[in-house]
Amino acid sequence: MTGRCRAVRSSWSTGHSYVAAQMLLIGVIVLAPPVGHVAFPGSRGFGTVLVAAGLAIVAASAVRLGRALTALPDPKANSKLDTRGPYRYVRHPIYTGVLACAFGVALRNTSILAFALAVLLTVILTAKARFEEGLLTRRFADYPAYAARTPRFLPRVNRRER
Repeated sequence: MTGRCRAVRSSWSTGHSYVAAQMLLIGVIVLAPPVGHVAFPGSRGFGTVLVAAGLAIVAASAVRLGRALTALPDPKANSKLDTRGPYRYVRHPIYTGVLACAFGVALRNTSILAFALAVLLTVILTAKARFEEGLLTRRFADYPAYAARTPRFLPRVNRRER
């Protein structure tokens, strides 16, 4: 097996491992019974708003990518670097939406376990995003400039248009 084949195979299995871990965590966060209890006034309502906002962000970002959409971090062969729509504000808006949903569910369920799992999901998606960014850098010459001006998950509040 050549070095290139090993690198592609390694990238494939690493990408699949990240997807499996994120899907498992999302399932546990959504389906697990509430363990521990922490609530503040309005936490259920705020959680509902976070879930709705997260779903809207995921949907808008998925529509924007169209046929280039994939759960795997490897960009599809015919894809182009998208820096418009939600991608104008953050590099990984789908991950942002997924995290908003996860933390929203934790707040809705007032569950310490769900909150801890949402934090773990943040760690997994950060690692997946870093891995994906390495692949995007190799695929798109202008990705490093885009990454330098665009935050990973949370948009800048005081962003000035150029």
